[in-house]
Amino acid sequence: MVLGHDLRRRAFLTGTLAAGAAAALPLAAATPAPAAEPGIADCATWGARQPSSPLTLVPAPPHKIIVHHTATPNVTDLSRDQAFRLARSMQNWAMDDRRWIDTGQHFTVSRGGFLVEGRHGSLAALRGGAQTVESAHCTGQNTLAIGIENEGTYSAVDPRGEQYAALVELCAQICGQYRLRPYQIYGHRDFNATECPGDRLYALLPQLRRDVAARTGGDPTAPVWPLLHNGDTGDRVRALQHLLVRRGATVGVDGSFGPATEQAVRAFQTQVTATSDGWAGNQTWHQLVVPVRRGDSGEGVKATQLLLNARRGAGLTVDGDFGPGTEAAVAGFQSGAGLTSDGLVDARTFARLLA
Repeated sequence: MVLGHDLRRRAFLTGTLAAGAAAALPLAAATPAPAAEPGIADCATWGARQPSSPLTLVPAPPHKIIVHHTATPNVTDLSRDQAFRLARSMQNWAMDDRRWIDTGQHFTVSRGGFLVEGRHGSLAALRGGAQTVESAHCTGQNTLAIGIENEGTYSAVDPRGEQYAALVELCAQICGQYRLRPYQIYGHRDFNATECPGDRLYALLPQLRRDVAARTGGDPTAPVWPLLHNGDTGDRVRALQHLLVRRGATVGVDGSFGPATEQAVRAFQTQVTATSDGWAGNQTWHQLVVPVRRGDSGEGVKATQLLLNARRGAGLTVDGDFGPGTEAAVAGFQSGAGLTSDGLVDARTFARLLA
């Protein structure tokens, strides 16, 4: 949640949980989970309400995982029943207070280490490994990212060991099913102007990536983005301008970060509820950059091509057509940079091109 919403959600959920389970819906029989995944209680098991409107199933796997905290009390009740009460309270908050059609996140990890499905269909989509349920956990990323809530508030304390271990196993399962890499695990504050997932949990994300990598393989090193602002010039600014044009800005692609580019950055930041300061940094790049690969076209491909020309002297025509020449140049750059040489320009490859 965005910072102001964290406080309102905490107040709502604190009151709801304090009332106990008297208003809980009847529990249905558990749906057995495949042996290859951690035990995740589906919506029927914890007694979820039905969505108020049909959910949207995105016909593609997610690009990343985003970690949250619920901003609720760090309860000492570590039971499965508490995990289910939390799930019901979060759904009631989402549907009654926020007027969303269902719970916002895909999955939740309780303080006792129990895993529950959040938004309906998330578990089935995960098991299929090819689709994503559109969510409501992170503005600008709800069709692109799996959202995981962690019960509690982790601004000053770490999650419990059992909770963290369950988070590692869940992230490893998601990465395995969706072929995500461990460095594609982020915190909510990487995208929106929020304290979420709390300073202490956010500080654990590098360790989380390493622990997931130990189970799934791969390099856990996350992308590092440049900070651009008014007065900067060059190819990195030109790439930024291409990405802003892709998102509807009318800024010229001239490599000069002037007042018009600053205004376009601020407008985009406001649109995605990032910190609106006119500086292109972590949140702005995370929100702007989407993977491109052979067969794609448009401004994101143009940004890739101009950076390949600048970094490798690739001699590509900056035409926005990701064909075999662009793919070969990408694979060559990746090989030289010590990245997986697959021709896919994901966030980490793009960040290396910007470096």
